[in-house]
This record gives sequence, C-alpha cells and structure tokens, in this order.
Amino acid sequence: MIASVTGTLTDLQGETAYLDPGHGLVYELLLPAFAAHRLAVSIGRPVTLHTLQFLESNNQGATYLPRLAGFLSADDRAFYELFVTCKGIGHKRALRAMVLPTHQLALAIADRDVKLLQTMPEVGKKTAETIALTLRDKVERFIGTPAPAGPGDPDVGGAPAETGPATSLQRGAIEVLLQLGENRAQAVLWIDQALSQDDPPADVQSLVAAVYRIKGGG
Repeated sequence: MIASVTGTLTDLQGETAYLDPGHGLVYELLLPAFAAHRLAVSIGRPVTLHTLQFLESNNQGATYLPRLAGFLSADDRAFYELFVTCKGIGHKRALRAMVLPTHQLALAIADRDVKLLQTMPEVGKKTAETIALTLRDKVERFIGTPAPAGPGDPDVGGAPAETGPATSLQRGAIEVLLQLGENRAQAVLWIDQALSQDDPPADVQSLVAAVYRIKGGG
C-alpha cells in the first residue's frame, strides 16, 4: 500500500493532480474538491499527499482499474474512509462531494445540518439525511478548526493546513456563538474568515464581534 507520495506538483486538471517524485514516474491522484482548490497555488512546488488506493469498475463491472486518491492530511484520508461507508457514497462521488474541508463537514454531520450537507455536489436531501444519521456519532475526532500554517508548510508546499485542534480562542468563540443560537458549522466558517484577516481578533469578545460583522456583511 502506498501511504504517501512526495514530489513536485507538475499539473492540476480539475480534481486530478499529477505528482513527479523524480524517479521517472508521474503519479495521477484523484483529489477531494476542496484539496484541488487549495493546491492550485502549489503547481511547480514540492508537496506531500497522503494516499489511499481503490478499484474503480467500468459500467459493466467486468474490469477494475486501480486509482490513487490524494489527501492533504492523514485526518482527511481517515475522514474519507469513514465517509465512503455511507450507503450511496462511492469513492469518486465522495471526492466530488468534499467541497468543504474535513473539519467543516464533520461539524455539519455532528449537528445534523442537512441543509449544509445538501450543498455538496450530488447530495440530495435523502442522501444528506443518511450521511447525518450514519456518521453523526463517528465524526467527533475530526471536529476542530484549521491550524494556521505558514508558507513553509512541508505537507502541501505552502497551501494552508486543513485541520488541527481548535485553540482556546476558537473554542471560546464557538461556545459563545452556540449560546447565542448560531449553527456550529456556520460559526466555524465565520471564525475561519475572521481569523484569516490581516489583523485577526486577539480575544473571544473581539472574535465574536468580528463574526457578527462578517454575518452582517461588514
């Protein structure tokens, strides 16, 4: 089993990455939709992708082709392995559906936010309900907020890290927003936006205020 691949990202075509490890081979890796977006800034740079192999059948099911999926972190890969256990969610469908980072999807599932889950490609109301019902008690380990990463991040060659433990500031702001009646998944999105500003808030009160400015379109 190939657990990870490190090499130069030579091309990115839609949600397919081409990685050259420098040994006369070029790996073709299928990516989650959100990862393809993040890696767009890393073409021509060295990256490491955590990988998972699966077999894809043709329409008749008589021929199986080996495929290699690539993920920005081991947690993303573990979430994907859990995601495909849902009824009706195959490997390629799962990759296309993952338009939000892992921690945000985990929050939506834990909160049974069917409306947010329905925004994923190829996921209707019935499938969203199935995802929430099947996985809501299994995603706690993936819930968090993105860990800050600088341009030297070794895994993705400068793309922001996707998941990490929530800081005390982020956790405090989430708790306040939940007490004020906000949806957990949406609160995390707002917090991410507030902390990505040039001058991010330094305390819970300022962070919550920044969130409501974002919510109000300010």
